[in-house]
Amino acid sequence: MSAPALYSPDLARDMIRKGEWLKPTSGVSNGFIQANLAVIPKELAFDFLLFCQRNPKPCPIIDVTEPGSGIPELAAPTGNIKTDIPKYRIYRHGEFVEEKTDVTDVWDDNMVGFLIGCSFTFEDALLTNGVPIRHIEENCNVPMYQTNIPCVKAGAFEGPMVVSMRPMSEKDAIRAVQVTSRFPSVHGAPIHIGNPRAIGIKNIHQPEFGDPVTIKDGEVPVFWACGVTPQAVAMNVKPEIMITHAPGHMFITDLKNEHFAII
Repeated sequence: MSAPALYSPDLARDMIRKGEWLKPTSGVSNGFIQANLAVIPKELAFDFLLFCQRNPKPCPIIDVTEPGSGIPELAAPTGNIKTDIPKYRIYRHGEFVEEKTDVTDVWDDNMVGFLIGCSFTFEDALLTNGVPIRHIEENCNVPMYQTNIPCVKAGAFEGPMVVSMRPMSEKDAIRAVQVTSRFPSVHGAPIHIGNPRAIGIKNIHQPEFGDPVTIKDGEVPVFWACGVTPQAVAMNVKPEIMITHAPGHMFITDLKNEHFAII
């Protein structure tokens, strides 16, 4: 079988559905948009849509499903958000209660799924431009942190922004800003470079989500808005149920990265 980077989205989703890929999806199906997932009851869907509209950096919307449907008609009409993500997280009343590889048994006709842009999308562009990515080199999940940056409130939804971090040389950091600025629909340019404490991160070696990575001498941490933000928000809003992807375990769409790039 070909390298994961060369898998077609259909093949990758089929492997995930069959339980043959249970790892983070960074580096899988390069060239195609990957998306975070947030599933909420339909009575909260408008508030959440408004929250995403007001907070496009951490929550850029790729697609929204019809109530009760697991099919993202625009992003992957042959996919299913109930089965095609390696690991899901279930929150009840704002508390994380379990992790699953399939959420069909907890799904009902009252649920609306949101696919939200993911920074894994622009990683392919970074690698193409010669910018190394540490969590790919170390075969682990990207580190993610809760910050002191408040999101703009919308209805019931409010809370802090979550960021992902990639350490790089100062030269590579400048290039990374240039490259990722072309992808505003998948988080765009970094929101912070340098001192983690300036955005409320006390220990860069202890991420709240994902895995710690090596930061070498002379490197600076570079932070992007992250689609895990809805999980942090869920802890504040405490909906009866909310389903999300497990950090780093994304939905792979049929949409090509370059279709979302600004030329």
